[in-house]
Parts: sequence; structure tokens; C-alpha cells
Amino acid sequence: MNDDRPIRQRSWAEIRWRQFRNAPRPVVRAVAASLSVAVIGAVAYLVYDVAVSRGAALPGGDLRLLALATYTVLVLVIGSLVTYLVVPQPTGSGTLRRRSAWSAALGFFAAVPIAWLVMVVALQVVRPWLG
Repeated sequence: MNDDRPIRQRSWAEIRWRQFRNAPRPVVRAVAASLSVAVIGAVAYLVYDVAVSRGAALPGGDLRLLALATYTVLVLVIGSLVTYLVVPQPTGSGTLRRRSAWSAALGFFAAVPIAWLVMVVALQVVRPWLG
């Protein structure tokens, strides 16, 4: 069964699409954990931002910078913790589930760009629509 046809080279877009469709489950879980926390936090921040900009008398005054810092810390910590809990370390052939700091590191490094991108979309795309 000798097939001498030339091997077709895939384009850059085909390669990336295949990688996107076949992403490893631990990466998908890490991204999903961080993304869910980031979206909930961004919605809460937008509600606070709109209330402050419309003149609501809130305790402490305008604490948007503190709220933004709190959002970032929460996304990083909760994203890392959830990833640590749901992404076990590979064990080979066994039923024992082990976790390590590497699972948390995966969650942290997934959470950093997600926290940034979700807040950019919230403030630069969604916020102008809210007036």
C-alpha cells in the first residue's frame, strides 16, 4: 500500500482551527473557569460604574479603581483555585487523582489575559452603549 501522492500542506488558518477544535480538556476547563468569573465580575463592575457615573451616592464615594483592582485579584485567585480543583494532574493508569501547584499555575496563566480582555470589552464596547 505505497501511496506516492504528495502530502498537502495545511494553511496557517487550518492548523489554528484544528488546534482550536481539539484543545486539551485541562486548558478548556481553565479558560472556562476564569472566563465565567471574569464575566460575572465585569457585569458587577459595569453596574457599579454606571451607578457612580449617574451620580449615585454610594458609601465611600468613587472607588472604581479599587473595584477594578478587586475584580482583577478575584479573577486571578478564583480562576486559579477552580482550575486547581477541576484539573487533576495526569496519573497514567490509576484512579488516584493528584493535584499540584501546576494546575493552579495553569489557571493563573489562563486568567491573566482573560481578566484583561473581558474588562476591555466591558469598558470599551459595552459601556458606551449604557450611556
